[in-house]
Amino acid sequence: MEALNVHEVKAQLSSILDRVEAGETVRLARRNKVIAEIRPVAAEKLQGKRPIGLMKGRFEVPDSFFDPLPDELLRKMLGEE
Repeated sequence: MEALNVHEVKAQLSSILDRVEAGETVRLARRNKVIAEIRPVAAEKLQGKRPIGLMKGRFEVPDSFFDPLPDELLRKMLGEE
């Protein structure tokens, strides 16, 4: 397992993350003293299909949700102001 100094990690972060994603563990060092590890995270496993309707009856969408947005807000969202 390789130990890299912090300044090396700053300069090569993207390539180091590629290596970690491929399964490698990289140790981080400050003044050649190991202080941390970057290691891959196990992929989350889905436990079957997610059930529909888990929040049924817990909240209600108000009718105003479907109202058109104000023109001023739309212009801001589209970068026209």
